[in-house]
Amino acid sequence: MAEKHSQFQTRCVSSLVKVFADEALTEASWNRGTALWSETFAFQVAYRSEALVYSMKVAVSSELAAWTTVRPVGLAPSELPTFAHSDDYVLRKTPGLYPDPLYPLPEDGMRAYPGQWRTLWVTVELPSKEAWEAAGGASSGVRSFTFDFHFTGDEGVELGSQRFTLEVLPAELPEQKLIHTEWVHYDCLATYYKLDIFGEKHWELIERYVENAVRHGMNMLLTPLFTPPLDTEIGGERSTVQLIDVERTQDGEYRFGFDKLTRWVEMCDRVGIRYFEFSHLFTQWGAKHAPKIIATVNEGGEKKEQRIFGWETDAAGEPYRQFLSQFLPALDAFIREHKLEDRSYFHVSDEPNLDQLEDYRRASAILKEHLGAYPFIEALSDYGFYEQGLVPVPIPANDHIDKFLENEVPGLWTYYCCGQSVDVSNRFFNMPSARNRILGYQLYKFGIKGFLQWGFNFWNTQHSKEAIDPYRVTDAGGAFPSGDSFAVYPGTDGPLDSIRWEVFREALQDLRACELLESLAGREQVLELLEAGLSEPITFRNYPREASWLLSKRTEINRQIAKLADA
Repeated sequence: MAEKHSQFQTRCVSSLVKVFADEALTEASWNRGTALWSETFAFQVAYRSEALVYSMKVAVSSELAAWTTVRPVGLAPSELPTFAHSDDYVLRKTPGLYPDPLYPLPEDGMRAYPGQWRTLWVTVELPSKEAWEAAGGASSGVRSFTFDFHFTGDEGVELGSQRFTLEVLPAELPEQKLIHTEWVHYDCLATYYKLDIFGEKHWELIERYVENAVRHGMNMLLTPLFTPPLDTEIGGERSTVQLIDVERTQDGEYRFGFDKLTRWVEMCDRVGIRYFEFSHLFTQWGAKHAPKIIATVNEGGEKKEQRIFGWETDAAGEPYRQFLSQFLPALDAFIREHKLEDRSYFHVSDEPNLDQLEDYRRASAILKEHLGAYPFIEALSDYGFYEQGLVPVPIPANDHIDKFLENEVPGLWTYYCCGQSVDVSNRFFNMPSARNRILGYQLYKFGIKGFLQWGFNFWNTQHSKEAIDPYRVTDAGGAFPSGDSFAVYPGTDGPLDSIRWEVFREALQDLRACELLESLAGREQVLELLEAGLSEPITFRNYPREASWLLSKRTEINRQIAKLADA
Protein backbone atom coordinates (compact mmCIF):
# COMPACT_ATOMS: atom_id res chain seq x y z
CA MET A 1 0.00 0.00 0.00
CA ALA A 2 1.37 3.41 -1.00
CA GLU A 3 2.14 6.00 1.61
CA LYS A 4 -0.10 9.01 1.42
CA HIS A 5 1.89 11.78 -0.24
CA SER A 6 1.65 15.24 1.24
CA GLN A 7 3.91 17.15 -1.10
CA PHE A 8 5.37 16.70 -4.56
CA GLN A 9 7.86 19.12 -6.13
CA THR A 10 8.98 19.47 -9.74
CA ARG A 11 11.54 21.68 -11.42
CA CYS A 12 12.96 21.96 -14.93
CA VAL A 13 16.76 22.14 -14.97
CA SER A 14 19.34 22.07 -17.76
CA SER A 15 21.19 19.02 -19.04
CA LEU A 16 24.29 20.31 -17.23
CA VAL A 17 22.88 19.69 -13.76
CA LYS A 18 23.75 16.46 -11.94
CA VAL A 19 21.02 15.75 -9.43
CA PHE A 20 22.11 13.60 -6.49
CA ALA A 21 19.54 11.61 -4.54
CA ASP A 22 21.20 12.38 -1.20
CA GLU A 23 21.30 16.16 -1.35
CA ALA A 24 18.96 19.10 -1.82
CA LEU A 25 18.46 20.51 -5.31
CA THR A 26 19.66 24.11 -5.18
CA GLU A 27 19.76 24.72 -8.93
CA ALA A 28 17.35 27.39 -10.13
CA SER A 29 14.58 26.52 -12.56
CA TRP A 30 15.49 26.51 -16.25
CA ASN A 31 12.35 26.45 -18.36
CA ARG A 32 13.42 27.84 -21.72
CA GLY A 33 16.07 27.03 -24.32
CA THR A 34 17.01 27.53 -27.96
CA ALA A 35 18.13 25.09 -30.62
CA LEU A 36 18.64 24.68 -34.36
CA TRP A 37 17.01 22.22 -36.72
CA SER A 38 18.86 18.87 -36.95
CA GLU A 39 20.08 19.29 -33.38
CA THR A 40 19.50 17.01 -30.39
CA PHE A 41 18.39 19.15 -27.48
CA ALA A 42 18.14 17.94 -23.88
CA PHE A 43 16.87 19.17 -20.53
CA GLN A 44 15.71 17.57 -17.30
CA VAL A 45 12.57 17.56 -15.21
CA ALA A 46 13.48 17.00 -11.59
CA TYR A 47 10.97 15.75 -9.02
CA ARG A 48 10.81 15.05 -5.30
CA SER A 49 8.10 13.33 -3.30
CA GLU A 50 7.69 13.51 0.47
CA ALA A 51 6.05 10.09 0.42
CA LEU A 52 6.81 6.84 -1.36
CA VAL A 53 4.91 6.56 -4.64
CA TYR A 54 4.89 3.02 -5.97
CA SER A 55 3.79 3.75 -9.51
CA MET A 56 4.47 7.27 -10.70
CA LYS A 57 3.78 7.99 -14.35
CA VAL A 58 4.60 10.99 -16.51
CA ALA A 59 2.91 12.12 -19.69
CA VAL A 60 4.29 14.72 -22.08
CA SER A 61 2.30 16.69 -24.60
CA SER A 62 3.98 18.70 -27.34
CA GLU A 63 3.85 19.32 -31.05
CA LEU A 64 7.31 17.71 -31.01
CA ALA A 65 6.18 14.65 -29.02
CA ALA A 66 7.06 12.29 -31.88
CA TRP A 67 10.68 13.47 -31.69
CA THR A 68 10.85 13.43 -27.89
CA THR A 69 12.11 10.71 -25.54
CA VAL A 70 11.80 10.75 -21.75
CA ARG A 71 14.18 8.59 -19.70
CA PRO A 72 14.68 8.27 -15.94
CA VAL A 73 18.19 9.09 -14.75
CA GLY A 74 19.45 6.14 -12.73
CA LEU A 75 22.16 5.93 -10.10
CA ALA A 76 25.47 4.12 -10.55
CA PRO A 77 27.96 3.17 -7.82
CA SER A 78 31.47 4.58 -7.72
CA GLU A 79 34.15 3.27 -5.40
CA LEU A 80 36.88 5.26 -7.17
CA PRO A 81 35.42 8.63 -8.23
CA THR A 82 38.85 10.27 -8.52
CA PHE A 83 42.58 9.80 -8.24
CA ALA A 84 44.48 11.39 -5.35
CA HIS A 85 46.14 13.91 -7.70
CA SER A 86 42.89 15.34 -9.07
CA ASP A 87 41.87 18.99 -8.71
CA ASP A 88 38.89 20.48 -6.88
CA TYR A 89 36.78 21.25 -9.96
CA VAL A 90 34.54 18.30 -9.11
CA LEU A 91 31.13 17.84 -7.50
CA ARG A 92 32.37 15.49 -4.79
CA LYS A 93 35.24 13.10 -4.09
CA THR A 94 33.43 10.57 -1.97
CA PRO A 95 32.39 7.08 -3.06
CA GLY A 96 28.68 6.54 -3.47
CA LEU A 97 25.82 6.67 -5.94
CA TYR A 98 26.14 9.06 -8.88
CA PRO A 99 23.51 10.03 -11.47
CA ASP A 100 24.53 8.50 -14.79
CA PRO A 101 22.61 5.73 -16.66
CA LEU A 102 19.51 6.62 -18.65
CA TYR A 103 16.86 3.93 -18.49
CA PRO A 104 13.78 3.37 -20.68
CA LEU A 105 10.62 4.82 -19.18
CA PRO A 106 8.73 1.89 -17.58
CA GLU A 107 5.23 1.43 -18.93
CA ASP A 108 3.92 0.43 -15.50
CA GLY A 109 5.38 3.49 -13.79
CA MET A 110 8.38 4.41 -11.66
CA ARG A 111 9.04 4.52 -7.96
CA ALA A 112 9.29 7.99 -6.42
CA TYR A 113 11.40 7.51 -3.31
CA PRO A 114 10.57 9.63 -0.27
CA GLY A 115 12.75 12.67 0.28
CA GLN A 116 14.94 12.10 -2.80
CA TRP A 117 15.40 14.40 -5.76
CA ARG A 118 15.47 12.41 -9.02
CA THR A 119 15.25 13.52 -12.64
CA LEU A 120 13.84 12.63 -16.01
CA TRP A 121 16.10 13.23 -18.99
CA VAL A 122 14.20 14.72 -21.93
CA THR A 123 15.74 14.35 -25.38
CA VAL A 124 14.33 16.21 -28.38
CA GLU A 125 15.81 14.97 -31.64
CA LEU A 126 14.88 17.86 -33.88
CA PRO A 127 14.39 16.82 -37.49
CA SER A 128 15.94 18.57 -40.44
CA LYS A 129 14.01 21.51 -41.84
CA GLU A 130 13.14 19.37 -44.86
CA ALA A 131 11.80 16.53 -42.69
CA TRP A 132 9.80 18.94 -40.54
CA GLU A 133 8.22 20.56 -43.59
CA ALA A 134 7.45 17.13 -45.07
CA ALA A 135 5.58 16.37 -41.83
CA GLY A 136 3.45 19.44 -42.41
CA GLY A 137 5.32 21.91 -40.22
CA ALA A 138 6.66 25.36 -41.01
CA SER A 139 10.36 25.98 -40.45
CA SER A 140 10.61 29.65 -41.40
CA GLY A 141 11.08 32.15 -38.61
CA VAL A 142 11.47 31.29 -34.94
CA ARG A 143 9.22 28.40 -33.87
CA SER A 144 8.24 28.14 -30.22
CA PHE A 145 7.33 24.68 -28.92
CA THR A 146 6.03 23.88 -25.46
CA PHE A 147 6.44 20.63 -23.56
CA ASP A 148 3.88 19.98 -20.82
CA PHE A 149 4.67 17.26 -18.28
CA HIS A 150 2.00 15.78 -16.03
CA PHE A 151 2.91 13.50 -13.13
CA THR A 152 0.40 11.09 -11.69
CA GLY A 153 0.78 8.70 -8.78
CA ASP A 154 -0.88 5.60 -7.45
CA GLU A 155 -4.49 5.22 -8.58
CA GLY A 156 -4.04 8.10 -11.01
CA VAL A 157 -3.71 10.82 -8.37
CA GLU A 158 -2.34 14.02 -9.93
CA LEU A 159 1.01 14.91 -8.39
CA GLY A 160 2.39 17.88 -10.30
CA SER A 161 3.28 19.40 -13.64
CA GLN A 162 5.97 21.38 -15.46
CA ARG A 163 6.26 23.29 -18.73
CA PHE A 164 9.36 23.82 -20.84
CA THR A 165 9.55 26.06 -23.92
CA LEU A 166 11.99 25.44 -26.76
CA GLU A 167 12.63 28.04 -29.43
CA VAL A 168 13.84 26.49 -32.67
CA LEU A 169 15.62 29.10 -34.76
CA PRO A 170 15.48 29.26 -38.58
CA ALA A 171 18.82 27.59 -39.27
CA GLU A 172 20.08 24.02 -39.46
CA LEU A 173 23.05 22.52 -37.64
CA PRO A 174 25.61 21.48 -40.30
CA GLU A 175 27.26 18.09 -40.63
CA GLN A 176 30.12 17.43 -38.25
CA LYS A 177 33.63 18.00 -39.63
CA LEU A 178 35.57 16.75 -36.60
CA ILE A 179 36.83 13.17 -36.88
CA HIS A 180 35.70 11.41 -33.73
CA THR A 181 36.50 7.90 -32.55
CA GLU A 182 35.66 6.09 -29.32
CA TRP A 183 37.09 2.61 -29.08
CA VAL A 184 34.40 -0.05 -29.19
CA HIS A 185 35.43 -3.23 -27.38
CA TYR A 186 33.73 -5.95 -29.39
CA ASP A 187 34.83 -8.76 -27.08
CA CYS A 188 33.09 -7.00 -24.18
CA LEU A 189 29.82 -7.08 -26.14
CA ALA A 190 30.18 -10.80 -26.79
CA THR A 191 31.09 -11.55 -23.19
CA TYR A 192 28.29 -9.56 -21.56
CA TYR A 193 25.57 -10.82 -23.90
CA LYS A 194 27.03 -14.36 -24.03
CA LEU A 195 27.38 -14.41 -27.82
CA ASP A 196 29.73 -16.09 -30.27
CA ILE A 197 32.12 -13.50 -31.66
CA PHE A 198 31.06 -12.59 -35.19
CA GLY A 199 28.05 -14.85 -34.99
CA GLU A 200 24.91 -13.30 -36.45
CA LYS A 201 23.67 -12.03 -33.07
CA HIS A 202 27.05 -10.43 -32.42
CA TRP A 203 27.00 -8.67 -35.80
CA GLU A 204 23.50 -7.35 -35.07
CA LEU A 205 24.54 -6.10 -31.65
CA ILE A 206 27.69 -4.42 -32.95
CA GLU A 207 25.57 -2.54 -35.47
CA ARG A 208 23.18 -1.30 -32.77
CA TYR A 209 26.07 -0.01 -30.68
CA VAL A 210 27.73 1.64 -33.66
CA GLU A 211 24.43 3.25 -34.66
CA ASN A 212 24.26 4.75 -31.18
CA ALA A 213 27.83 6.03 -31.49
CA VAL A 214 27.07 7.64 -34.84
CA ARG A 215 24.05 9.43 -33.36
CA HIS A 216 26.41 10.88 -30.77
CA GLY A 217 28.88 12.24 -33.31
CA MET A 218 31.23 9.32 -33.86
CA ASN A 219 32.26 8.95 -37.49
CA MET A 220 35.40 6.78 -37.23
CA LEU A 221 35.37 3.17 -36.08
CA LEU A 222 38.16 1.04 -34.62
CA THR A 223 38.36 -1.85 -37.09
CA PRO A 224 39.88 -5.04 -35.64
CA LEU A 225 41.97 -6.49 -38.43
CA PHE A 226 43.37 -8.67 -35.64
CA THR A 227 42.54 -8.70 -31.92
CA PRO A 228 43.36 -5.13 -30.81
CA PRO A 229 46.39 -5.22 -28.46
CA LEU A 230 44.79 -2.75 -26.06
CA ASP A 231 44.62 -2.87 -22.26
CA THR A 232 45.81 -6.46 -22.21
CA GLU A 233 47.98 -7.94 -19.48
CA ILE A 234 51.49 -8.75 -20.72
CA GLY A 235 51.41 -12.43 -21.55
CA GLY A 236 47.62 -12.47 -21.34
CA GLU A 237 44.97 -12.64 -24.03
CA ARG A 238 41.64 -11.08 -24.82
CA SER A 239 39.00 -13.02 -26.72
CA THR A 240 39.80 -13.26 -30.40
CA VAL A 241 38.18 -10.47 -32.42
CA GLN A 242 39.73 -10.79 -35.88
CA LEU A 243 38.17 -9.70 -39.16
CA ILE A 244 40.92 -11.10 -41.39
CA ASP A 245 40.95 -14.82 -42.11
CA VAL A 246 44.53 -16.09 -42.26
CA GLU A 247 45.81 -19.37 -43.65
CA ARG A 248 49.44 -20.44 -43.45
CA THR A 249 50.37 -22.98 -46.08
CA GLN A 250 52.85 -25.83 -45.70
CA ASP A 251 55.52 -23.83 -47.48
CA GLY A 252 55.13 -20.91 -45.08
CA GLU A 253 53.18 -18.61 -47.36
CA TYR A 254 49.99 -16.82 -46.24
CA ARG A 255 46.55 -16.48 -47.74
CA PHE A 256 44.08 -13.87 -46.54
CA GLY A 257 40.31 -13.76 -46.53
CA PHE A 258 38.55 -10.40 -46.47
CA ASP A 259 34.89 -11.48 -46.35
CA LYS A 260 34.31 -10.27 -42.79
CA LEU A 261 36.10 -6.99 -43.48
CA THR A 262 33.88 -6.50 -46.54
CA ARG A 263 30.80 -7.03 -44.36
CA TRP A 264 32.27 -4.59 -41.84
CA VAL A 265 32.66 -1.89 -44.49
CA GLU A 266 29.09 -2.44 -45.65
CA MET A 267 27.83 -2.10 -42.07
CA CYS A 268 29.77 1.12 -41.58
CA ASP A 269 28.41 2.59 -44.79
CA ARG A 270 24.90 1.63 -43.72
CA VAL A 271 25.02 3.34 -40.32
CA GLY A 272 27.05 6.43 -41.26
CA ILE A 273 30.65 5.65 -40.30
CA ARG A 274 32.95 7.64 -42.55
CA TYR A 275 36.46 6.61 -41.45
CA PHE A 276 38.18 3.33 -40.67
CA GLU A 277 40.70 3.23 -37.83
CA PHE A 278 42.58 0.01 -38.44
CA SER A 279 43.70 -1.64 -35.22
CA HIS A 280 47.27 -1.42 -33.93
CA LEU A 281 49.68 -3.84 -35.58
CA PHE A 282 52.07 -3.84 -32.60
CA THR A 283 51.48 -4.14 -28.86
CA GLN A 284 50.65 -1.21 -26.60
CA TRP A 285 53.23 0.81 -24.67
CA GLY A 286 56.33 0.04 -26.68
CA ALA A 287 55.70 -1.81 -29.98
CA LYS A 288 57.82 -4.74 -28.79
CA HIS A 289 55.54 -7.58 -29.87
CA ALA A 290 52.93 -8.58 -32.43
CA PRO A 291 49.21 -8.63 -31.64
CA LYS A 292 47.46 -11.94 -31.24
CA ILE A 293 46.86 -13.40 -34.70
CA ILE A 294 44.97 -16.64 -35.30
CA ALA A 295 45.51 -18.63 -38.49
CA THR A 296 44.46 -21.87 -40.08
CA VAL A 297 47.68 -23.84 -40.27
CA ASN A 298 48.31 -26.69 -42.68
CA GLU A 299 50.66 -29.19 -41.10
CA GLY A 300 51.09 -32.64 -42.55
CA GLY A 301 47.91 -32.32 -44.57
CA GLU A 302 45.86 -31.49 -41.45
CA LYS A 303 44.31 -28.05 -41.01
CA LYS A 304 43.81 -26.53 -37.58
CA GLU A 305 43.40 -23.08 -36.05
CA GLN A 306 46.14 -21.79 -33.80
CA ARG A 307 47.75 -18.60 -32.60
CA ILE A 308 50.74 -17.85 -34.83
CA PHE A 309 51.81 -14.50 -33.31
CA GLY A 310 51.47 -12.81 -29.94
CA TRP A 311 53.48 -11.83 -26.87
CA GLU A 312 56.22 -14.31 -27.75
CA THR A 313 56.74 -12.63 -31.14
CA ASP A 314 59.59 -10.17 -31.52
CA ALA A 315 58.11 -7.17 -33.32
CA ALA A 316 61.24 -6.72 -35.42
CA GLY A 317 61.84 -10.43 -35.95
CA GLU A 318 61.86 -12.00 -39.38
CA PRO A 319 58.70 -14.17 -38.98
CA TYR A 320 56.44 -11.20 -38.28
CA ARG A 321 58.19 -9.09 -40.92
CA GLN A 322 57.53 -11.80 -43.49
CA PHE A 323 53.90 -11.99 -42.45
CA LEU A 324 53.42 -8.23 -42.77
CA SER A 325 55.23 -8.16 -46.11
CA GLN A 326 52.48 -10.43 -47.45
CA PHE A 327 49.50 -9.11 -45.50
CA LEU A 328 49.96 -5.35 -45.92
CA PRO A 329 50.04 -5.35 -49.74
CA ALA A 330 46.89 -7.50 -49.70
CA LEU A 331 45.20 -5.05 -47.33
CA ASP A 332 46.31 -2.11 -49.46
CA ALA A 333 44.77 -3.80 -52.50
CA PHE A 334 41.51 -4.32 -50.58
CA ILE A 335 41.42 -0.65 -49.56
CA ARG A 336 41.99 0.48 -53.13
CA GLU A 337 39.50 -1.97 -54.58
CA HIS A 338 36.81 -0.62 -52.23
CA LYS A 339 37.88 3.01 -52.77
CA LEU A 340 38.67 3.54 -49.09
CA GLU A 341 41.96 5.39 -49.58
CA ASP A 342 40.63 8.67 -48.17
CA ARG A 343 38.84 6.91 -45.32
CA SER A 344 41.63 4.77 -43.88
CA TYR A 345 43.88 5.49 -40.89
CA PHE A 346 46.52 3.32 -39.25
CA HIS A 347 48.21 2.86 -35.86
CA VAL A 348 51.58 1.40 -34.90
CA SER A 349 51.41 1.14 -31.08
CA ASP A 350 49.24 2.91 -28.53
CA GLU A 351 50.69 5.48 -26.07
CA PRO A 352 54.43 5.06 -26.68
CA ASN A 353 56.89 7.08 -24.60
CA LEU A 354 60.38 8.34 -25.38
CA ASP A 355 62.04 5.33 -23.74
CA GLN A 356 60.40 3.23 -26.45
CA LEU A 357 61.17 5.53 -29.35
CA GLU A 358 63.64 3.24 -31.13
CA ASP A 359 61.33 0.23 -30.88
CA TYR A 360 58.55 2.40 -32.23
CA ARG A 361 60.81 3.65 -35.04
CA ARG A 362 61.58 0.11 -36.20
CA ALA A 363 57.93 -0.95 -36.09
CA SER A 364 56.82 2.20 -37.88
CA ALA A 365 59.35 1.66 -40.68
CA ILE A 366 58.01 -1.86 -41.29
CA LEU A 367 54.47 -0.59 -41.73
CA LYS A 368 55.26 2.51 -43.73
CA GLU A 369 57.23 0.48 -46.24
CA HIS A 370 53.85 -0.79 -47.43
CA LEU A 371 51.37 1.77 -46.10
CA GLY A 372 53.26 5.02 -46.55
CA ALA A 373 50.41 6.58 -48.51
CA TYR A 374 48.05 6.46 -45.52
CA PRO A 375 47.87 8.68 -42.44
CA PHE A 376 49.20 7.25 -39.18
CA ILE A 377 47.65 8.48 -35.94
CA GLU A 378 48.76 7.77 -32.39
CA ALA A 379 47.74 8.68 -28.87
CA LEU A 380 50.89 9.99 -27.21
CA SER A 381 52.23 12.80 -25.07
CA ASP A 382 55.87 13.19 -26.17
CA TYR A 383 56.49 15.78 -28.88
CA GLY A 384 59.63 13.90 -30.01
CA PHE A 385 57.59 11.32 -31.96
CA TYR A 386 56.19 14.07 -34.16
CA GLU A 387 59.43 16.05 -34.26
CA GLN A 388 61.29 13.04 -35.65
CA GLY A 389 58.61 12.35 -38.25
CA LEU A 390 57.44 9.08 -36.72
CA VAL A 391 53.82 10.13 -36.15
CA PRO A 392 52.51 12.48 -38.84
CA VAL A 393 49.16 12.90 -37.04
CA PRO A 394 49.87 13.03 -33.30
CA ILE A 395 47.05 12.77 -30.77
CA PRO A 396 48.39 14.38 -27.58
CA ALA A 397 46.35 14.30 -24.40
CA ASN A 398 44.56 17.57 -23.72
CA ASP A 399 46.89 18.24 -20.77
CA HIS A 400 49.99 17.71 -22.96
CA ILE A 401 48.84 19.56 -26.06
CA ASP A 402 50.49 22.95 -25.43
CA LYS A 403 53.81 22.19 -27.13
CA PHE A 404 52.01 20.83 -30.19
CA LEU A 405 49.91 24.00 -30.37
CA GLU A 406 52.93 26.24 -29.87
CA ASN A 407 54.63 24.56 -32.83
CA GLU A 408 51.46 24.84 -34.94
CA VAL A 409 51.28 21.13 -35.74
CA PRO A 410 48.85 20.85 -38.68
CA GLY A 411 45.83 18.58 -38.50
CA LEU A 412 46.19 18.17 -34.74
CA TRP A 413 43.96 15.81 -32.73
CA THR A 414 43.57 15.41 -28.98
CA TYR A 415 42.34 12.82 -26.50
CA TYR A 416 41.76 12.23 -22.83
CA CYS A 417 41.63 9.19 -20.59
CA CYS A 418 42.03 8.38 -16.90
CA GLY A 419 45.14 10.52 -16.46
CA GLN A 420 43.54 13.84 -17.40
CA SER A 421 42.09 14.83 -14.04
CA VAL A 422 43.71 18.21 -13.36
CA ASP A 423 42.32 21.41 -14.92
CA VAL A 424 41.34 19.95 -18.29
CA SER A 425 38.03 18.70 -19.67
CA ASN A 426 36.97 15.12 -19.00
CA ARG A 427 33.80 13.18 -18.19
CA PHE A 428 34.26 11.30 -14.93
CA PHE A 429 31.19 10.67 -12.78
CA ASN A 430 32.23 13.25 -10.21
CA MET A 431 32.95 16.07 -12.64
CA PRO A 432 30.41 18.79 -13.44
CA SER A 433 28.77 18.30 -16.81
CA ALA A 434 30.04 21.75 -17.76
CA ARG A 435 33.56 20.32 -17.60
CA ASN A 436 32.48 17.71 -20.14
CA ARG A 437 30.74 20.16 -22.48
CA ILE A 438 33.42 22.91 -22.59
CA LEU A 439 35.47 20.68 -24.88
CA GLY A 440 33.40 21.70 -27.90
CA TYR A 441 34.44 25.35 -27.70
CA GLN A 442 38.06 24.35 -27.04
CA LEU A 443 38.11 22.12 -30.12
CA TYR A 444 36.73 24.99 -32.18
CA LYS A 445 39.11 27.65 -30.92
CA PHE A 446 42.23 25.60 -31.60
CA GLY A 447 41.08 24.11 -34.89
CA ILE A 448 41.38 20.52 -33.64
CA LYS A 449 40.70 18.02 -36.43
CA GLY A 450 40.03 14.86 -34.45
CA PHE A 451 39.17 13.51 -31.00
CA LEU A 452 39.84 10.05 -29.55
CA GLN A 453 38.67 8.39 -26.36
CA TRP A 454 39.53 4.81 -25.51
CA GLY A 455 36.49 3.62 -23.57
CA PHE A 456 33.14 3.46 -25.35
CA ASN A 457 32.29 0.18 -23.61
CA PHE A 458 35.31 -1.27 -21.79
CA TRP A 459 33.49 -3.60 -19.44
CA ASN A 460 36.60 -5.31 -18.07
CA THR A 461 38.97 -4.80 -15.19
CA GLN A 462 42.30 -3.17 -15.96
CA HIS A 463 44.40 -5.21 -18.40
CA SER A 464 41.28 -7.23 -19.22
CA LYS A 465 41.90 -9.78 -16.50
CA GLU A 466 38.19 -10.19 -15.76
CA ALA A 467 34.85 -9.09 -17.16
CA ILE A 468 32.77 -6.78 -14.97
CA ASP A 469 29.11 -5.91 -14.56
CA PRO A 470 29.11 -2.19 -15.48
CA TYR A 471 26.03 -1.60 -13.33
CA ARG A 472 28.02 -2.64 -10.26
CA VAL A 473 31.65 -1.83 -11.17
CA THR A 474 32.28 1.50 -12.87
CA ASP A 475 36.00 1.93 -12.26
CA ALA A 476 37.50 -1.08 -14.09
CA GLY A 477 38.02 -2.89 -10.82
CA GLY A 478 39.45 0.06 -8.92
CA ALA A 479 41.83 1.10 -11.72
CA PHE A 480 40.33 4.20 -13.38
CA PRO A 481 37.98 6.89 -12.08
CA SER A 482 34.35 6.05 -12.73
CA GLY A 483 33.33 7.39 -16.11
CA ASP A 484 36.63 6.83 -17.87
CA SER A 485 36.26 3.30 -19.20
CA PHE A 486 32.76 3.33 -20.66
CA ALA A 487 30.19 5.82 -21.90
CA VAL A 488 27.26 3.43 -22.45
CA TYR A 489 25.65 0.64 -20.46
CA PRO A 490 24.41 -2.69 -21.80
CA GLY A 491 20.66 -2.72 -22.28
CA THR A 492 18.48 -5.69 -23.13
CA ASP A 493 18.94 -5.41 -26.89
CA GLY A 494 21.49 -2.64 -27.25
CA PRO A 495 23.17 0.29 -25.53
CA LEU A 496 21.74 2.53 -22.83
CA ASP A 497 23.12 6.06 -22.82
CA SER A 498 24.72 7.85 -19.90
CA ILE A 499 24.26 11.53 -19.12
CA ARG A 500 28.00 11.90 -19.81
CA TRP A 501 27.53 10.54 -23.34
CA GLU A 502 24.57 12.83 -23.96
CA VAL A 503 26.44 15.92 -22.74
CA PHE A 504 29.46 15.00 -24.85
CA ARG A 505 27.19 15.10 -27.90
CA GLU A 506 26.15 18.60 -26.84
CA ALA A 507 29.82 19.61 -26.83
CA LEU A 508 30.17 18.43 -30.42
CA GLN A 509 27.00 20.31 -31.36
CA ASP A 510 28.46 23.50 -29.86
CA LEU A 511 31.45 22.98 -32.14
CA ARG A 512 29.18 22.58 -35.17
CA ALA A 513 27.23 25.71 -34.23
CA CYS A 514 30.48 27.68 -34.10
CA GLU A 515 31.41 26.35 -37.53
CA LEU A 516 28.02 27.40 -38.88
CA LEU A 517 28.42 30.89 -37.48
CA GLU A 518 31.92 31.05 -38.95
CA SER A 519 30.47 30.35 -42.40
CA LEU A 520 28.19 33.36 -41.93
CA ALA A 521 30.39 35.84 -40.06
CA GLY A 522 34.01 34.67 -40.30
CA ARG A 523 36.28 32.97 -37.78
CA GLU A 524 37.51 36.15 -36.08
CA GLN A 525 33.94 37.22 -35.31
CA VAL A 526 33.19 33.83 -33.74
CA LEU A 527 36.31 33.88 -31.57
CA GLU A 528 35.51 37.42 -30.47
CA LEU A 529 31.99 36.40 -29.53
CA LEU A 530 33.22 33.27 -27.77
CA GLU A 531 35.62 35.11 -25.48
CA ALA A 532 33.70 38.34 -25.00
CA GLY A 533 33.69 39.40 -21.35
CA LEU A 534 36.24 36.80 -20.22
CA SER A 535 39.19 37.90 -18.12
CA GLU A 536 41.56 35.57 -20.01
CA PRO A 537 41.49 33.64 -23.30
CA ILE A 538 40.09 30.11 -23.43
CA THR A 539 42.74 27.37 -23.35
CA PHE A 540 42.55 23.68 -22.58
CA ARG A 541 43.27 24.49 -18.92
CA ASN A 542 41.65 27.90 -18.50
CA TYR A 543 38.00 28.34 -19.35
CA PRO A 544 34.72 29.45 -17.76
CA ARG A 545 33.62 26.94 -15.13
CA GLU A 546 29.96 27.94 -14.85
CA ALA A 547 27.23 25.97 -16.58
CA SER A 548 25.31 29.22 -16.97
CA TRP A 549 28.11 30.58 -19.18
CA LEU A 550 27.88 27.57 -21.50
CA LEU A 551 24.11 27.83 -21.79
CA SER A 552 24.00 31.57 -22.36
CA LYS A 553 26.94 31.46 -24.81
CA ARG A 554 25.22 28.84 -26.93
CA THR A 555 22.02 30.88 -26.93
CA GLU A 556 24.01 33.93 -28.01
CA ILE A 557 25.62 31.96 -30.85
CA ASN A 558 22.24 30.59 -31.92
CA ARG A 559 20.65 34.03 -32.06
CA GLN A 560 23.56 35.44 -34.06
CA ILE A 561 23.21 32.54 -36.50
CA ALA A 562 19.48 33.22 -36.88
CA LYS A 563 20.08 36.92 -37.42
CA LEU A 564 22.67 36.38 -40.16
CA ALA A 565 20.84 33.47 -41.77
CA ASP A 566 17.78 35.69 -42.21
CA ALA A 567 19.79 38.64 -43.54
